[in-house]
Amino acid sequence: MNYYQIGKIVNTHGIKGEVKVQAVTDFPEKRFAVGETVYAFKNGKLVKSLIIKSHRKHKQFDLLTFEGLEDINLVEDLKQNDLKISEQQQDSLSDGEYYYHEIIGLDVYDLEGNKLGKINEIIESGANDVWVIKREGKRDLLIPAIKDVVKEIQCEDGKVIIDLLDGLDD
Repeated sequence: MNYYQIGKIVNTHGIKGEVKVQAVTDFPEKRFAVGETVYAFKNGKLVKSLIIKSHRKHKQFDLLTFEGLEDINLVEDLKQNDLKISEQQQDSLSDGEYYYHEIIGLDVYDLEGNKLGKINEIIESGANDVWVIKREGKRDLLIPAIKDVVKEIQCEDGKVIIDLLDGLDD
């Protein structure tokens, strides 16, 4: 079964088993809803499944408690664990919408068909996402994920075609 990351437990919060989560999902209200199941992973290995008992926002973090783990001593070992959902828990997206795991790893080509590199990471910024393109022998290329730049996404072929506008590769 495939699992996809939705957050990371960065610390505990208080003494009643609450954990501080740095979310990496566009749907935190759905992913962290009471009664939802998430999976804790440490070093890439499944540690345990967790059922969310409560969720609230605090500054830039999501604070969660899990059923049966309402004490700080029971959640200490969850610090630095990745929180993931199973493939079956994913929603279908509209045309033109993609999950990060569908974009990361795609090869990037310019309009002339020259391979520029591979998408290595996606950085969330205020206005739009920024794709980090890993290139051989050059520094990483950062491109905004906007319609003026990203012309075509072909997940089935493993590639993205972009218009490398002036100033993007300086």
